[in-house]
Amino acid sequence: MGAFSRVIAFGAAVGVTKVTYRTLRDRTRGHARWERTNYAGRTVDLCAGPAVAVGAALGAVAAGAPGTAAAVLAAGACGAYDDAAGDDRRGFRAHLGALRQGEVTSGAVKLFGIGAAGLLAGAALKERPVDKVLAGVVIAGTAHFVNLVDVRPGRAALTVLGLGAPGLLRGPLAAAPMGAAAAVAGDDLGESTMMGDAGAHALGAALGAAIAAGNGRVGLAAHAAALIAATVYGDRVTDLARSPM
Repeated sequence: MGAFSRVIAFGAAVGVTKVTYRTLRDRTRGHARWERTNYAGRTVDLCAGPAVAVGAALGAVAAGAPGTAAAVLAAGACGAYDDAAGDDRRGFRAHLGALRQGEVTSGAVKLFGIGAAGLLAGAALKERPVDKVLAGVVIAGTAHFVNLVDVRPGRAALTVLGLGAPGLLRGPLAAAPMGAAAAVAGDDLGESTMMGDAGAHALGAALGAAIAAGNGRVGLAAHAAALIAATVYGDRVTDLARSPM
């Protein structure tokens, strides 16, 4: 039954992602708001992002985790808002600084929106209050981590596939983000589409939920600490990149 549930979740994520992706590409072809210029100067579309968000969410439902599905969709929606808003500021410090000045940036929306979604999903996965909070930190932290590494074509998809594979041994939930990532990995690596913040955050939230579901308190605490350290380091690197030489 365990292997069957993994196959169902993976297949559902792949199928829904592919159908959503193809439908979006057909309907948005030539629309400037759905196009971006990537790091190499090539024009790519943003269709992979919403597609993997929907696919990973449906995969989570197939794996028996509707709370995770809601968090994945919320993370994808927050990321999509950031994709559309196009705020150039990087790092949580910059967005929190703007918030102290009374400006609500798209980064702040992601920080608090995904954080709240992660805590709600963590509460659905765990029983004890401490574990619920730790699971929420892992889910939100993984969402931000996958977005942090998504700086080149295919990075988000490959990260999710690599980190998600061990989770398949612990339960079916890891199959959801893996199936969604696998469905668009070829086009992402081929630089015809990109995940954007919508896809990276959605896949990360789904992966984080799988990690949270498969770990006890010690594992949750270790993952949470590592993710917080990665976030702090990412902010530090961002600050150095912005500093004048």
